[in-house]
Amino acid sequence: MANIKIGISIGDINGIGLEVIIKALANPAVYKHFAPIIYGSPKVVSYHKNIVGIEEFPLNIISTAQQAQQGAINIIPCWQENINISLGIVSQENSKYTLMSLAQGTSDLKNGLIHALVTAPINKQAVYSDSFPYRGHTEYFAKEFNSNYLMLMVHEDLKIGVVTGHIPLNEVAAFLTKELVLEKIKLINNTLKKDFGLEKGKIAVLGLNPHAGDGGVIGKEEETIIGPAITYTKNKGIFAFGPYSSDGFFGTSQHRKFDAVLAMYHDQGLIPFKTLAFTEGVNYSAGMPFIRTSPDHGTGYDIAGKNEADETSFRNALFLAYDIIKARKSFEKDHINPIVKKERHFEDEVVKDES
Repeated sequence: MANIKIGISIGDINGIGLEVIIKALANPAVYKHFAPIIYGSPKVVSYHKNIVGIEEFPLNIISTAQQAQQGAINIIPCWQENINISLGIVSQENSKYTLMSLAQGTSDLKNGLIHALVTAPINKQAVYSDSFPYRGHTEYFAKEFNSNYLMLMVHEDLKIGVVTGHIPLNEVAAFLTKELVLEKIKLINNTLKKDFGLEKGKIAVLGLNPHAGDGGVIGKEEETIIGPAITYTKNKGIFAFGPYSSDGFFGTSQHRKFDAVLAMYHDQGLIPFKTLAFTEGVNYSAGMPFIRTSPDHGTGYDIAGKNEADETSFRNALFLAYDIIKARKSFEKDHINPIVKKERHFEDEVVKDES
């Protein structure tokens, strides 16, 4: 696994993205086994470096990802002009630099020049426009890669995915279908195998309604959508169970008995996740052909420029990207010549006494 390259998009330059990037990469042991590539501007990095107060942060300025060196902090300049940074302020003007960084990193990821991309947080209000009509990174990558996806939050032994992501809560019920729930169960099962080395992962599926519908008294989605999807997967060799009532499920720590949990909507999954793993968790866009991870926090405008941001989540996002790169290589190696089981038919097994 030599010459692993992991790209880093800088996110919102008015937020804490570059602060956590700099703090995470300040220790060379973090990138000992791969080449980090920042897509941004040496001047903007230097500005944030002075805020962090780190004296030694040498940048290896390169023009292409092929020139990246392992064990060095590489940077590809995505623009040359001087810009005004307004820490903690929503700025549509500065959002174009956010998107320049993201576009260059995405292009290199598509073209196989880097093995993964770790994205620092963006401000959705600042970047949302006719030219960037996405509610977040995940939806952007799904479009760019023309791929199904699963928003999966990861922390040590805790993995929580969501069926619906960045959509208004009053649209969730109408958005849910048996096919969609089934698709997400398959995606979470496949990522457990391919990206985490779990051939027979146990998946807990949450209900939509309070008390998982209470047998239809508080909603029918568990009986008409979620339950049938779970039943179908059992015939496909997938170990999915539920639907469980979210409050009791996490309240009694049942999540510890499973390898992954599938929630029906964003806050149903992210509230317990961030309660249990905030500042350490990672957002992983599972199910895509390319690897993208991100810290589990936002732009942190309230603490931008105060040198108070915790870099743990971003550092873990780098580590997770590296681990998934290795896991996928191992999976490909193990499955390059899979043993094909010959299907046996009943008539082949009948011994005929007649001759």
